[in-house]
Amino acid sequence: MALAASPEVLGFRVPTESGKALLVWGLEEGAEHSLFSAFSEFGLLYSLRVHRNAAVAGPGYYALVKFYSARDASRAQRACNRQRLFQKSPLKVCICTRQKAFQQQVLALRSYKCKELANYYLGFNGWSNRIITLQNISGFDLENEELGGLPERQCLKYLCVVEVTLPHHGICTRGLGIAEAYVENGRDPLEFVMKTGNVQKLAVEKALSGAFQKILLIVLENGKVAVEYNSAQEEPMDSLTDEELRGLIQVNDLSLEQLNLEEEEILSDFCFDEEHLLEGRQSN
Repeated sequence: MALAASPEVLGFRVPTESGKALLVWGLEEGAEHSLFSAFSEFGLLYSLRVHRNAAVAGPGYYALVKFYSARDASRAQRACNRQRLFQKSPLKVCICTRQKAFQQQVLALRSYKCKELANYYLGFNGWSNRIITLQNISGFDLENEELGGLPERQCLKYLCVVEVTLPHHGICTRGLGIAEAYVENGRDPLEFVMKTGNVQKLAVEKALSGAFQKILLIVLENGKVAVEYNSAQEEPMDSLTDEELRGLIQVNDLSLEQLNLEEEEILSDFCFDEEHLLEGRQSN
C-alpha cells in the first residue's frame, strides 16, 4: 500500500528552496511563449527566464523555470524531459538544487505576485482586502519646516495598513507598508500630485504583501488547499481596533531597501543532477 505524500506548505514569499527550479536546455530561438504555456500546465510559475547559451556551449538557448511548488516542478521534469513538445529537437530538463542555501534571504512576494498565488490556490472569490488606514507621515521628514513655506525639495512619506480576509477559512490578517519619494520641485503642483499618487500606491502594495506574509497554504496531493495563520509573523497591530490603527502616529520605520529586494536567478547558485547533464552532453 503506497504511502500518501506529505502536504506541501507554501508561503507568500519568493521560492528559493531546492527542487522548485528547473533547468531547461536545447531550446530553439523564440520558444519562450511556448515554454511558458507548456510548463504552466503543471502548476503556477513564479518566473521563466530564457538566456542565450555561452559561446563555448554552442548555439541555442537555455531557461530557468521556477515553480512555487516542488511537487509541480517534479511532475514537469518527469513529463517534459527528452520530449519535443513544441519544437523539432527534444528538450533536456533537470531539477536544480541550491548550492548556497545558507545565503538565501526570505523575500516577500510583491503584491501582484501575492494576488496571483492567492487566486490560483484560493480562487478569485476566496479572499478579499481593504485599506484600514492610509496616512501622510511626511511631516516628520519635511526639511526647513520651521522656516515656513514649501521647500524646494521635500520627502513624501505614507503609511498604510491593509487587511486581508479569507472568509472560507476564518482567517484575517493585517500588513503595514511605508513608502517614500522625494519631490525635487516642491512648488510644482503637477509633480507633487503625481509623486503623491505613486507613493500612496506603493504603500498600499507593501501593506498588502505584508498581510499575505501571515498566511500559509497547505496543499494536499489531491489538490485541496487548507490555510493556516503564520503566528511567527504576528505583530502588535493585529490586536488593535480599526480606530486605534487610524490613530497610529508613532511607527517603527521599515527599511525601504529591504522591502524592495528582488531576487535574480544566477546559474552558479544551482547545482544539477549529474546523470541528466551527462545524458544531455552525450545526446549532443
